[in-house]
Amino acid sequence: MTGSHKNRSITRRRAVALTGGALGAGGLALAGYQAAFADGTATAEATGSASATASASSGSSGQCVLMSSVTEGPYYLDGALVRKDITEGKDGVPLTLRITVQDTTDSCAPVAGAAVEIWHCDAWGYYSGYTTANPGGSAPAESEDGSDANDKTYLRGYQVANANGVVKFKTIVPGWYTPRACHIHVKVHTGGQKEDGTYEGGTVNYTGQFFFDDDVVADIFEIEPYAQHSGTWTKLDDDMVYEGGGASGGLLTLEPVHKANPAKGYKGYITLGIDPDAENTGAGSGGGGTPPSGAPTGTPPSGAPTDASSASAGSSAPSS
Repeated sequence: MTGSHKNRSITRRRAVALTGGALGAGGLALAGYQAAFADGTATAEATGSASATASASSGSSGQCVLMSSVTEGPYYLDGALVRKDITEGKDGVPLTLRITVQDTTDSCAPVAGAAVEIWHCDAWGYYSGYTTANPGGSAPAESEDGSDANDKTYLRGYQVANANGVVKFKTIVPGWYTPRACHIHVKVHTGGQKEDGTYEGGTVNYTGQFFFDDDVVADIFEIEPYAQHSGTWTKLDDDMVYEGGGASGGLLTLEPVHKANPAKGYKGYITLGIDPDAENTGAGSGGGGTPPSGAPTGTPPSGAPTDASSASAGSSAPSS
């Protein structure tokens, strides 16, 4: 099955790279952004909240399962920045993502110090660094000039796990692009270190993708700015990468900030069970689409926002 958007009039809206990550004119209230990124005392893993996505809660993140690695896809760039807020001013439905990394070879012990790297497309289906790649359907142009494509770093970043194996990211719910379902890419690295605002060395132990419940994204894709991307989007059953399995297959547990208003944002949870002694880069494993021609080799440009630069600039972004 596929889902379809209503055709909407397209208004040219250009994303602005802001280190604070404050939302623009997409109709999302700042209060909703703050609520989505506020820490709560209870999580979906602990409470089994009825508001969490039902299909994901069947694979509770309390389980300890070795996750299956999948393709890294065609839009990976080396050298993502170490930062919690990866939005860079990109507009969309707020998503705070809590990822727990566990060692399946050691009684599900937390993997403290693991570097979790994520990257995903924006609300119209564009990836930073590849802004001239057509996402399919009809969407506003992210960049009319391909010469600056390599300078984009939005919606990419690392966080290093705490003593409980937990990392948190501030981002937005991704949009869609042909022929993929809504998803976020992830790699888990160990043995490296922070250097010059990024993460260097070590081993890639896991490469995978996170997925979103069809009913959730169906609602989100009717909201601005997602609605400006018209066309047919792929559901989970037809995705070339998602193989089912609920949480063990990468399906996020999603908890809405406000049940009646998806624009307020979501909290997402998942546990990654990895083997810290294994290596899996995901490169060349097939699926995920065809890399665009002229793809950049990928090092973040100097001056790109990191956690440190955002703090020194006195960012107005809400804290969690």
